[in-house]
Amino acid sequence: METEIDLELYRPLAACLDALPNGFPPAADHSELRLLSVLFTPQEARLASALRPEPEPPALVAARCSADPQQVQPMLKSMAKRGLITCTRAEDGLRYALMPFVVGIYEMQVNRIDAELASLFETYYRQAFGRLLAVAPQVHRVIPVQETIKAGLEIAPYESVSAILDRAQAWGVVDCICRKQKALVGDPCEHPLDVCMVLGSTPGMFDASSVVRALSRDQAQATLQRAAAAGLVHSVSNTQEGGWYICNCCTCSCGILRGMADLGLANVVARSAYVNTVDETLCGACLACLDACQFSALSQGQWTVQVDEHRCVGCGVCVPVCPEQALVLVNRPSADFVPPPVSEAEWRSMRLASRGLS
Repeated sequence: METEIDLELYRPLAACLDALPNGFPPAADHSELRLLSVLFTPQEARLASALRPEPEPPALVAARCSADPQQVQPMLKSMAKRGLITCTRAEDGLRYALMPFVVGIYEMQVNRIDAELASLFETYYRQAFGRLLAVAPQVHRVIPVQETIKAGLEIAPYESVSAILDRAQAWGVVDCICRKQKALVGDPCEHPLDVCMVLGSTPGMFDASSVVRALSRDQAQATLQRAAAAGLVHSVSNTQEGGWYICNCCTCSCGILRGMADLGLANVVARSAYVNTVDETLCGACLACLDACQFSALSQGQWTVQVDEHRCVGCGVCVPVCPEQALVLVNRPSADFVPPPVSEAEWRSMRLASRGLS
């Protein structure tokens, strides 16, 4: 069992992670330190706290912490292999950088998570995670199930699943760590596990991965269709450019979306540019769509289903469920839609400003 003195060794790393735009807020019970103590050795935590958000060569990292480069290099490689830091290749060799806890370190533990880690994360989630979710711009953004958008509407590339897939050169899928975590704490979810997608800019980059199962472009599209059929919500990083994952989320397990159900937070995810509408001439008030909506945006009216535009995130998951085809997504009023930041750099700057860290 870790003592309080042991946990103090992880406080500098926790502070570094909290200084990133994503955030890693401290918990009253120090559960954030306990999480790090399971993932990092004290020596690794000290080294990781010397890293910067931008990739750097090992020699520069070693100099910053007055360490021998020959000892630092294998430690950095080991941490990168375990998904604790990022590693990129440059002309002069490998470079390393600090990785956010969410989305980042935590998700990379999908093949490592056990009951201990799951329990620690649940404790941390309920203690402090809400302060991460309550910041704008949000970490995740909803994109609609594409066939649910009204015909003839212009779809921005960043709102199109197909455009996001086409922009990638490699596709892969991993198990959802959120559903694994909920199952390990005794609250399993019935949604499919193998639907969290990762995207890459280099052809074949997942072919040799021990974590990611490589997919073809068609297989990636089929995975998204399978997720939509299961009632899951497509979520991506909250920028117009880039993007290296497509999560397929639910309010019962997803660490982001269940912030609404479990923590009582609104706007934990950025809405799409669309909102649901009901054709009252077609709606038979069968109420099949009410069970499909994960955001309680639909309700029974006197004669037809009603849409709460403030709760609707524009995911379109409920649209295919309607037997009368009475539901369709239309453009959200411009006054009610905030376009996502263009680039990741813009997102980081805006989020740091929101947290008073710019």
